[in-house]
Amino acid sequence: MAEILAILLFVGLIVGLATGHPVAFVLGGLALIFGVIGWGFETINIFVNGILGIMDNYTLVAIPLFVFMANLLGGSKIAEGLFESLRYLFGRMRGGIAFSIVIVSTILAATTGVVGASVVTMGVLGMPVLMKYGYDKSLSTGVIASGGTLGILIPPSIMLIVMGAQAQVSVGDLFKSSLIPGLLLAFLYCVYVLFICWKNPEKGPALTAEEAAEMPVRKRITGSLVNLVPPLILIMAVLGTIYMGIATPTEASGVGAFVAFLMTIGYGKFSFKMLSNAVYDTAKTTAMVLIIMIGATAFASMFLGLNGDKVIQNFVEAFGLGQWGIFTFMMILVFILGMFIDWVGIVMIVFPIFMPIIRTYDFDMIWVVTCIALLLQTSFLTPPFGHALFYTKGVVGDEIPTVTIYRGVIPFIIIIILVLILAAIFPQLILWLPSVF
Repeated sequence: MAEILAILLFVGLIVGLATGHPVAFVLGGLALIFGVIGWGFETINIFVNGILGIMDNYTLVAIPLFVFMANLLGGSKIAEGLFESLRYLFGRMRGGIAFSIVIVSTILAATTGVVGASVVTMGVLGMPVLMKYGYDKSLSTGVIASGGTLGILIPPSIMLIVMGAQAQVSVGDLFKSSLIPGLLLAFLYCVYVLFICWKNPEKGPALTAEEAAEMPVRKRITGSLVNLVPPLILIMAVLGTIYMGIATPTEASGVGAFVAFLMTIGYGKFSFKMLSNAVYDTAKTTAMVLIIMIGATAFASMFLGLNGDKVIQNFVEAFGLGQWGIFTFMMILVFILGMFIDWVGIVMIVFPIFMPIIRTYDFDMIWVVTCIALLLQTSFLTPPFGHALFYTKGVVGDEIPTVTIYRGVIPFIIIIILVLILAAIFPQLILWLPSVF
């Protein structure tokens, strides 16, 4: 009976999401209904204890602090000066402006970790410039959308914090394990942009000497350094203290928020209105993450209580896939779910299901979690519900068709999958840094 309820619970999840209802309420509502059927109204007490457990998790304090840091940096307009300098510095190369967008997106990822903010910022700054100089629309939108998704992989990342709490592994180790794959992705994005523009110059024409002369060489270099040093200080204040064992991720998030606050003052962008907007946006984002976590935790508790994990495990083992077959199955499932469910929901749903399987087949937990984090970047880029696609479309408006944006992100999705395959073949890409620090 319990196994049948578990299957019906999963089917209900698919139906609920297909009808377009909010993920948090689908998860929580199904958990409540099936919990009452299975255990009666005692289920409500289980829910309350689950909520208290989430709110009492010290690690999750880092979420509002990192979001606050990101919102402060967004208000400081740090990306504007950096992009302005870099686009002239690299503009004489074919694809130089798109290359600059990837570089700035990588820096934003290491300082903000918020996909929406990165995509919108680079879209507003970069898209008019790319169109002005005749860049291919598909390439332009692909670079902006995919560059913004680096924020969920390159630390400090809110997603890694949630993953660490859910998988019961060190968030600090996840911050270390995800750095090399994230930087490798950014590097391959740059290589792809330069290669495609070298092969097809019309897709990313270089600036003429007259256009490049609009900003003197000395000003390009000094401007790049002036706008690059403060973010690097912030990165060292956050990641440096974590990697050297000086602070936990939660403590480092407080340091990062304070340094970001000082940077807004240093850039002359501080105002009480900006501060209130940052606090308000932080509260909204944190509430969104937590409400999904609460609903997903309730769903996972009911699913496991109904022996749903055993149903999944027996289903998988029936195919006799072996260790690598199981790994491939998990990655394919995450990829498909990413097309329809927000990353928070995916993490909170699949981790309780995957954990017994991961332990049974003796996978390294840090390695598997980082591989999932790497693959979840595609959830922002795959239709029909890829958030980065929506953000990009919101920036470009009706000027660029949606299908052009879809076409633009395909090469970057392939690159993400390629890096995932490399991480599977060479696990030290993920595990080397945690073993050193």
